[in-house]
Amino acid sequence: MTCAGGEGFAGAINFHPSGESPAIDLTGRVHLLPCSIKQDGPCPVSHYFKPRKTDVMVDDLRVEEAFFRGRKLEGVTIPLPQGYRGYVLDKKRSGSEKCSETTGGGFGRWVSRAEFTNLTYWNHDNLPSSDDLLPRCFHWFPVANAYEAWKPSDLLHKPVTEEELASATSVQTTAQK
Repeated sequence: MTCAGGEGFAGAINFHPSGESPAIDLTGRVHLLPCSIKQDGPCPVSHYFKPRKTDVMVDDLRVEEAFFRGRKLEGVTIPLPQGYRGYVLDKKRSGSEKCSETTGGGFGRWVSRAEFTNLTYWNHDNLPSSDDLLPRCFHWFPVANAYEAWKPSDLLHKPVTEEELASATSVQTTAQK
């Protein structure tokens, strides 16, 4: 990704930096907790946070259980949609590089340090389900892809595939239960 101008932030993201070690694969080790942690440095997480699989299945996904600061959390590991990856970025600033005078603080450089293809999200007080916000937001990816592929010559929309129809039907059926 390269420079963007206008009112927002301008910068560049280097997903595969040359001369540096390749990004670490964090697949299976990314967790989204239902809390805020005011720590941004290294810490021995594995000593304190020890998820374990349970026998409970929700929406064909095995529920995991963990405790954080004495509170029980229940979560599931979900894959990112096909063709998408998650990245952990490290921000680098350099005053000598500029992209646009409208950036209000200079040009930002970001480097990928790790990437992942799934993540575990956790709930407190209730079992994870397909009605949770995170899995529901993944249903917008096909909409974004259809919009990106749209051309003025297209009438209303890109044809819906059988898989997309089945996915939408299963979400709607689950929501009605």
